[in-house]
Amino acid sequence: MVVTADLGATLCRISFELGRQVAILLDRRGRVEYVIVGDSDQIVIPELARARGGAGRLKGLRLIHTHLRDEPLSKDDLNDLAMLRLDLVMAIGVGKDGSPANGHVAHLNPDRGGQTPWMLLDPVPFTRFTFDVRRFVEELEAQMGRVDARRAQSGDLGALLVHVSPVPPAVAERRLEELAELARTERIVALDRVSIRAAANPKTLAGSGRIKDLILRAMTVNADMILFDQELTGAQAKAIESMADMPLLDRTQLILRIFGRRAHSNDGKLRVELAQLKYLLPRVGAKDDALSRIRGGIGMRGPGETAMELSRRRLTEKILVIERKLARLTAGRDQRRAVRKRSGVPQVAIVGYTNAGKSTLLNALTKSTALVEDKLFATLDPTTRRIRFPRERELIFSDTVGFIRELPEHLLDAFRSTLEELADADLLLHVVDLSSPDYEEELATVVEILAQLGLDKTPRRLVFNKIDKVDAVVALNEATRWEAATVSASERMGLSTLTDIILDDLARAGKGTGEAVGETEADDKGE
Repeated sequence: MVVTADLGATLCRISFELGRQVAILLDRRGRVEYVIVGDSDQIVIPELARARGGAGRLKGLRLIHTHLRDEPLSKDDLNDLAMLRLDLVMAIGVGKDGSPANGHVAHLNPDRGGQTPWMLLDPVPFTRFTFDVRRFVEELEAQMGRVDARRAQSGDLGALLVHVSPVPPAVAERRLEELAELARTERIVALDRVSIRAAANPKTLAGSGRIKDLILRAMTVNADMILFDQELTGAQAKAIESMADMPLLDRTQLILRIFGRRAHSNDGKLRVELAQLKYLLPRVGAKDDALSRIRGGIGMRGPGETAMELSRRRLTEKILVIERKLARLTAGRDQRRAVRKRSGVPQVAIVGYTNAGKSTLLNALTKSTALVEDKLFATLDPTTRRIRFPRERELIFSDTVGFIRELPEHLLDAFRSTLEELADADLLLHVVDLSSPDYEEELATVVEILAQLGLDKTPRRLVFNKIDKVDAVVALNEATRWEAATVSASERMGLSTLTDIILDDLARAGKGTGEAVGETEADDKGE
């Protein structure tokens, strides 16, 4: 049974006499773990221990409480059931004489399929309520475990995507679309998207009420995590984690995960680790607040404080070690770039927003095989290729990591090695995906980052890519308006014209072309 008849009757009698809701939390053996006294309309559940580990596991506690007017379970009751992962929740109606009336019961829905996270049972008079709660909960957990196992076998994770800012809805939708593309790169499927048009709340990002609604929405769509488009502060992450019994991920963490998986060189791996440590450093203590609350006596340092300081010191020391290693690698790159510089061969760096087609253009111009994927940040480690033109001329091309809006400074530092190639470039090829609905914003983002890097004085040639996906008249008009070259790198369209433009730009900048070695590598399929 959910609760014994005598205990249920006692709760109703006490509630009737006090004029307040009364609640108990029972464990699987029926023992009382918590007693709660609320007001006439609600109870407030205190902070409970973290959920039991394992796929499909519930809290191991069931909530029994009274309703003075024999009303059905409230939204707060159902929210507590879902977010605390209780075994079940039961409200016992209090009759006019203080005796038990109806029993209202709900439990979690293991395979929601877009429905509510809970299931409501029909009300039954409390005295006639029969329910083998122990067996039921065991079967419910087994069913939830099977659902989780099926989802785990698919290999992909599901996420609820969330954007919080006062920007117009159309802008928010495009930013969520970009977040979905970032997620897809990391094999995370966007199950649903929520845009909240409001200024960020410094404590919870969106306010505790909205965060609870987001958690319930994530549970409804069977999401494995909530993915935020904004970078969460330590305080915000801590506050949301206290309400959500599921992983949280913000945009910065997602990009760091992508960087970590796609960096292959020793330099790239070190820079990813450095960025991850710098992201983690200000958040030490937010993750493990249980220790931080422990304090010693007057004039003493508590063990929690010591543990936090120790963690920060170790992180700081590791950051210094990595920075020294990177300094040595940077010196080696400087020497190699100096040799290339003395050769007199002009250097052209390809820059642009992520997934604009930079690597595809590099491959098309040089007939090389740099990694090309329809995913964001496909290129992280620097790629350098030589190209020989007709007229016995030679150039060096460098492909670089793609830029993205609102890239935090430590993430920009993470791939300073690829951006160092830009400092020696005689010409920047700024590749823009003309088929993107946000191409102007993406163009402006790259220009802004180049200015931050002090590269706004380097000669720059705008190249509109993917013109095969755009109406020809539109492409011509936009190219004229921006004074841009037009190509389709994937279809090898416009490459001869582009190479002529590059040579002319270099000549105007006073940069000759190096003496050619090898065979011509530029080819053109057509204009």
